Amino acid sequence: MMRLLDALAGQPDPASLKQLSAETGLHPSTAHRLLNDMVACRFVDRVEPGMYKLGMRLLELGNLVKARLSVREAALPHMRRLHYRTGQTVNLSVRQSDEIVYIERAYAERSGMQVVRAIGGRAPLHLTSVGKLFLSVDDPKNVRNYAMRTGLTGTTVNSITDLTKLERELAHTRSRGYSRDNEELELGVRCIAAGIRDDQGKLVAGLSISAPADRLQEDWVQLLTSTAEEISKALGYTPSHDGSQQAA
Repeated sequence: MMRLLDALAGQPDPASLKQLSAETGLHPSTAHRLLNDMVACRFVDRVEPGMYKLGMRLLELGNLVKARLSVREAALPHMRRLHYRTGQTVNLSVRQSDEIVYIERAYAERSGMQVVRAIGGRAPLHLTSVGKLFLSVDDPKNVRNYAMRTGLTGTTVNSITDLTKLERELAHTRSRGYSRDNEELELGVRCIAAGIRDDQGKLVAGLSISAPADRLQEDWVQLLTSTAEEISKALGYTPSHDGSQQAA
């Protein structure tokens, strides 16, 4: 049955019994019997005598799986591995209105950096690396509206408080596929972030590394982006959904 399902999944059009038998190595009578059973359970549809395609029951089950997927659950094992390789704090954040919310973190007590924002903490979009990811995929009009609502208030001398500079920074984020926070939220702390997408290619979360400003290493960018990509794949994302090879 699994071989037949895989064979049908590889065919864009309905497949014949003969074709499926040849592709799976099953005897035609065996393939026919199994297909009949799957038709009865709606895993396979018989579009005409001897021609088959995947059935709607698979779509129903797929939607159940999607509804039960948790970004946090998918991300946590990858976050722990990334923390182990870098020795720095790894954050998982999502957007809520004009802020990001930290929903998970992997860090060590002796990381050398105090964790100021605990899980559940919030921060403005324009002051954080993850927030910039979300703004970078937003409509330019929405970014301007965000700037008007918030006033682009800063918290350090490095904070971006000018709309033109923010738009320029967002353009850089789009072009390189990841974002940066250069002590813009907290002095002494730098961050890099990459986006996590769902099966529809929608940006649903951001993965970031926070480190003391003098410890952030450029070779972590590849580690970060590849980790975010793995988490996205676990959520069903493939680059073909949005035509991009980047996860941000």
